[in-house]
Amino acid sequence: MEEEKRITTEELLKLLFKEKSLEHFLRRNESAYQNITFSEYLSSWCKSHGEVPEHVIRRANLEKSFGHQLFSGKRKPSRDTVIQLAFAMGADVDTAQEMLRIARKSLLYPRIKRDTVIIYCLHNGIGLLDTEIILQDLGLPILGGRDQ
Repeated sequence: MEEEKRITTEELLKLLFKEKSLEHFLRRNESAYQNITFSEYLSSWCKSHGEVPEHVIRRANLEKSFGHQLFSGKRKPSRDTVIQLAFAMGADVDTAQEMLRIARKSLLYPRIKRDTVIIYCLHNGIGLLDTEIILQDLGLPILGGRDQ
């Protein structure tokens, strides 16, 4: 099966601004819209990496039943939960950003100190526990913490 060429967000925006008819634009660009759910993404990732959800849930430091509800789609993740899962999956910055997009959460933004730390840790392969220690040492809320 031939893979479709993905249009960049910038290209899609330019096409939108040139279009006179919203209905026509939506119809012509249907394939550009994100159609995968976060739970589908998680399941697909596990399958393609030969992982079982339990291991990812444990590495993400999530409560077991909550983690399984995320994988089944019964629960929606918070932004921090998506980031915890990104660490558990060994994601790089781009993959973590994609996970946040799929979960419809705000992207990591380097002008926010806490996000800068997270970006740095993802980029340098620093694990979840060490990232939380760095955040705590800097007086920033840890991932999954209550004071965000």
